[in-house]
Amino acid sequence: MNPFAKVLLCTTSLLAAIVVLPPAIFASVDSATVYARAFALLAAEPYVEKGFQVREDYWAGDLASGERKAVRQQLFKGNEYWFWLGTEVDHAKVSVHIYNSDGKLAEQPDTWAKDHSAAAHIIPKTTGSYFIVVSVEASPAARTHWALAYGFR
Repeated sequence: MNPFAKVLLCTTSLLAAIVVLPPAIFASVDSATVYARAFALLAAEPYVEKGFQVREDYWAGDLASGERKAVRQQLFKGNEYWFWLGTEVDHAKVSVHIYNSDGKLAEQPDTWAKDHSAAAHIIPKTTGSYFIVVSVEASPAARTHWALAYGFR
């Protein structure tokens, strides 16, 4: 390789590193989201012992009291799913519910909420898009961080 090509390659590589790396170097994870996800995964623990596989992906955000957020997820007939919601805020009341694409409640009756978490269970009758609605019913915080994890078997 001639000297000019080496300089051009090094310069291009350095420029690419300067443009690409800073977001990765300075990216941070909000500690409130980490704690909220930890509470969601803690709620999942008994279900893992029953054979549920927890997916690595999750949703997170923050809501004020009374606010809701819907996330869409493709679910498959023949599988069984649990969705676990967690928050780091003490005394916050959170809930999670599952609706089908027609907007009808589709979850099993064993949905629950307590302490820092809530969970909803579904055995889809059909494959399709479902809406998982998380809400902060009440909270002492102005904005309540939440994380939603899920698993299947």
